[in-house]
Amino acid sequence: MKRKDAKRTPRNPVAATVEDFALVVLGSAIAAVGFNLFMRPVGLASGGVVGISAIAQRLWGFEPAFVQWGLNLPLLVLAVVALGRRFGLKSALGSFLLPFFILLTKSLPGVTEDMLLSALFAGIGLGAGIGLVFRGNGSVGGLSVLARVLSDRTGVSTGTFLMALDGTVLIAAGILFGLETAMYALIVVFVMGRMVDLVRVGLGNSKLALVVSERHEEIGASILNELDRGLTKLFGQGGFSGTQRPVLLIVMDPSEVVRFKAAVRRIDPAAFVVMLDAHEVLGLGFSARS
Repeated sequence: MKRKDAKRTPRNPVAATVEDFALVVLGSAIAAVGFNLFMRPVGLASGGVVGISAIAQRLWGFEPAFVQWGLNLPLLVLAVVALGRRFGLKSALGSFLLPFFILLTKSLPGVTEDMLLSALFAGIGLGAGIGLVFRGNGSVGGLSVLARVLSDRTGVSTGTFLMALDGTVLIAAGILFGLETAMYALIVVFVMGRMVDLVRVGLGNSKLALVVSERHEEIGASILNELDRGLTKLFGQGGFSGTQRPVLLIVMDPSEVVRFKAAVRRIDPAAFVVMLDAHEVLGLGFSARS
């Protein structure tokens, strides 16, 4: 972090609530538009309740919004009973708004009949929207609720159950509509997952460096004075030698990596340096939320 950065003031609770609500509303609207522009016209499926609603529309002509409401309601009741009222309420808003906006925008004309383009842009639209909902501390409910309940009951990770449930939907799409349709659906799920992460974390990923060197004092002074970055000293011990020496931890912008490595190389060419991507860096000198 930059040492000269001023201390960040806490967010106003009322403003934070309004901002979160706005993000959930905006995200639900964007996801709904993505669904209606790219998934509905070509009969694409995806994972989760949205994918199930797309399958139901293609098989029986059911309106996807009603299918989503019908599936989300018992899942919300399950969330309240199994996970508590607070978790259920956080999921309720997005669970209502996403189908509502899908119903509201269902008359939008499709943009393309190309399945690959539809899969790519459906994933982008749904992922961007759901990512904003998550940034607003909300949820769109769906199978993630069931995965959370199963995880709490069995000890298996939520991600494992969610992958299994989404995989079941994709397999069903493959059996009902052919392997090619399931492959396009898999593209939707993959792109959507990447977009959710991108919207939640953002493009401005920081870099984290760990430095072990006998000349750690000089390297630390260079980082503080030349790069104007703060650092933290962790105390480590060599596994083979048993020698104790500080491990320098530094978080920096990607644009500063070249200068940092040049400074370390100049002071101690034998220094042991590990560079990592750092996501969701919070605190003084960095983004308040990701």
